[in-house]
Amino acid sequence: MAFRDLIPWSRQENRLPVPVSAERGRDNDTHPLLSLHREVNRLFDDVFRGFGVPAFAGLDRAAGWPHVELGETDKEIRVTAELPGLDEKDVEITVEDGALTLRGEKRSEVEDKDRGYSERSYGRFERRIGLPKGVDRDQANATFRNGVLTVTLPKTEAANENVRRIPVNGKAA
Repeated sequence: MAFRDLIPWSRQENRLPVPVSAERGRDNDTHPLLSLHREVNRLFDDVFRGFGVPAFAGLDRAAGWPHVELGETDKEIRVTAELPGLDEKDVEITVEDGALTLRGEKRSEVEDKDRGYSERSYGRFERRIGLPKGVDRDQANATFRNGVLTVTLPKTEAANENVRRIPVNGKAA
């Protein structure tokens, strides 16, 4: 049995279930839309198979790595980022032009020639998070513990004064 046969999203012609139409009493294998659907699936499978299955783990970084969690209160903005396998010295944090920037590099612990198979990803990263006006960047602080970075940005008094509450009308106009 091939490794590809164990992957649930791999499609092979002989493994696809063929729906049966109850009202016609025949299978829909000859229906043009089902045939088109299979051809499109086969096209995507062929394209993604060229990348190899482990490569999809690396796409996570392109979608916004590190993963962050944002929280806001009346007094501060808190940004928490998961950075497993990194130390404080591997991360640089800056606040400039209305954005918080997290950048750094995750380095491999072993040489490429010693690695047989890996789904881990390495390299440089940078994540920019837009900040509202009224953040006191001089009082910002950061902590790093167990691979979790927490950046706290206090708000200025002017930030709370510029808030305008908009009433919600329950009846449509």
